[in-house]
Amino acid sequence: MAKYTEADCRLCRREGAKLFLKGERCTSKKCAIEKRPLPPGQHGAGRKKVSEYGTQLREKQKAKRAYGLLERQFRQYYERAAGMKGNTGELMISLLERRLDNAVFRMGIGGSRAEARQIVSHGHLTVNGRNVNIPSYQIKAGDVIAVKDGKKDNAIFKELRGAKITMPKWLNFDTEALKGAIIELPKREDADLSIKEHLIVELYSK
Repeated sequence: MAKYTEADCRLCRREGAKLFLKGERCTSKKCAIEKRPLPPGQHGAGRKKVSEYGTQLREKQKAKRAYGLLERQFRQYYERAAGMKGNTGELMISLLERRLDNAVFRMGIGGSRAEARQIVSHGHLTVNGRNVNIPSYQIKAGDVIAVKDGKKDNAIFKELRGAKITMPKWLNFDTEALKGAIIELPKREDADLSIKEHLIVELYSK
């Protein structure tokens, strides 16, 4: 499978926005986009004019990279949203937010979506008491996500004990019991990324 192996911070600089790909580093003074707010490469500072297509492409790339997806995977979310009733762009973002790895990241388990995805794929969690190791698993309202009893002594989970985590209103997580629940399905306004989803829809609908 294709996999991006270069520095994650280059992606934030290329998109001109924080994609929060490196956990705590993204909120510190070490953040690359704070230190060098220009696209990477020799001619990054000279890139000025952007066409309509280029603007749409950048929004798509921003969303795709923020959620850590490949093009084919991302396109499938658009196509699924396009077949649903409602605003296609908003539905697409909602579907992306409903990924299990994203919900885990939102709960504070893992400093980034990439780390949360690894936690899920390594089989550290359960959903409604069942083992689930598929990062793209679509969560539903009422689902209970918990750390397996045999994994609670892992260093990454020990650090969560008693921690105060700010999370969106559509979910909760008990840092003592290491268990959380999906209160309701996420809406577009619950996604805190500055993505203009209508530009993505325009790009794909051509």
